[in-house]
Amino acid sequence: MAIASSSRRIILGLSLFSLTVTTAVAGYMVAGWTLLDAIYMVVITIFGVGYGEVQPLESTPLKVFTILVIIAGALSVAYTVSGFIQLITEGEIRRALNLKRMTQDIAALQDHVIICGFGRIGQMLARSLAEDHQILVVIDSDSDRIAQANAAGYLTHQGNATDETLLTTVQIHRARALATVLPDDAVNVFITLSARELNPSLMILARGEMPSTEKKLKLAGADHVILPATIGAMRMAQLITHPAAADFLTQIDSRGTLNQMLAELDVQLSEMPVSADPNLVGSTIGDIEVRGQGTFITVALRRGDGTVLVHPSRDTYLDNSDTLILMGHQGDMPKFAQINVLKRQMRYRGARLR
Repeated sequence: MAIASSSRRIILGLSLFSLTVTTAVAGYMVAGWTLLDAIYMVVITIFGVGYGEVQPLESTPLKVFTILVIIAGALSVAYTVSGFIQLITEGEIRRALNLKRMTQDIAALQDHVIICGFGRIGQMLARSLAEDHQILVVIDSDSDRIAQANAAGYLTHQGNATDETLLTTVQIHRARALATVLPDDAVNVFITLSARELNPSLMILARGEMPSTEKKLKLAGADHVILPATIGAMRMAQLITHPAAADFLTQIDSRGTLNQMLAELDVQLSEMPVSADPNLVGSTIGDIEVRGQGTFITVALRRGDGTVLVHPSRDTYLDNSDTLILMGHQGDMPKFAQINVLKRQMRYRGARLR
């Protein structure tokens, strides 16, 4: 609205100025002046140069006409200039207000994701997280990339992500995860070190260009290291050695995530923190599969220290910090949780009866 108002003011001012010049030139020509003399007179009159009249202004009507030309010209020029000033001023004010509002939004962030670097990988990562309705904030030192992130609707903070003060500003102590995806391995290692020191419980995902960097990133505190070049090479090798399986994975990519494809079959892959149901603590994998009555299978178990057990043994005991990764029909997990609670309540009541 403000930009439209400024633009209308500028257009109206230029229109009035053009009308004033045209009318003035025509008026002097009617008085018997040549076209060049008339244009020259209008220019020095409106802009107040003061070189003197081109021809003597002896008649009263011509003097009055010149006064009106001066007033109309000065007003139209002032009105046009004020439009340009308004456009510039409102733009600066709007940017300042947007920056203040974004600063307030960042200060209130909690359980969010921090993306360090808004290059190709950072942009794809941000888009995927936004589609999944994740709260995120982008850090980049390049003003053009920050402007691009702002245009996409992301919260942003311009600066060097290696600066601990900046990481504190984007509320890293309350963040859920940080992804450093800059193309410089050394910078990614430094960011990982700083992030781990500021938030020991933070999930950190780091990009590495060289395979030798993976160990350094892990030592620096990264939970997961992504090597784009290695992943690309492995995918190409799969296309050569296992084309059918690679085609299947490509179809999954084109249709969305694996979970979306399983959903079409009324099956889903889901996580279930053991802490969400205290009754599961101390049980075994076999216990919960029996209680689930075959409606799901345990695909993996993630321990509290980050260790992942693929297809864990049925004798494996569950701890409060563990997370179960289950595959089964949609809606069975809530039913299983309810049934499990009811069984425990019945058991406790039976104990009291005894």
